[in-house]
This record gives sequence, C-alpha cells and structure tokens, in this order.
Amino acid sequence: MNRHFPESILVSVTFSDGSVEEVSGKRLNQAYDEALAEFRAQNHLDAKGFSRHQKSRSNPGNKVDFVRVQPGMGG
Repeated sequence: MNRHFPESILVSVTFSDGSVEEVSGKRLNQAYDEALAEFRAQNHLDAKGFSRHQKSRSNPGNKVDFVRVQPGMGG
C-alpha cells in the first residue's frame, strides 16, 4: 500500500478463512500509519523515514508493502 485511501470509501477485505469485511478508508489509513510507524521504529528510522546511522549502512527502502488487517476492524 503506497498511499492513503479517501476516508469516505469502503474497502472490501477477504481473509484467508473466506470471511469478507468492509473497512472504511479512514480505518485502513490508520492501520497503514501504525504499520509504517512500527516499520520505521524497527529499522531505526526517524519520523520522516530517514536513517540516522552512519552512511555505511544501507537502507532497504522506506515503504510498507503489507498492512495487518483483522476481522472486526470495520466496526
């Protein structure tokens, strides 16, 4: 997920057990922001995604490809 969704839309999520849930764009954006903050914290990046380590370290990127969703988020 490389961007935020409009807050007013509903996104249909199908889970591996076959259940389907609609999640608002606002809630999905919150989950994305939480996942991005966790990713940055685990990789020692600042709030803007910049590494504050020595230049010899390589940064694999500042992008979150997967956002955790779970049943019950839509309600």
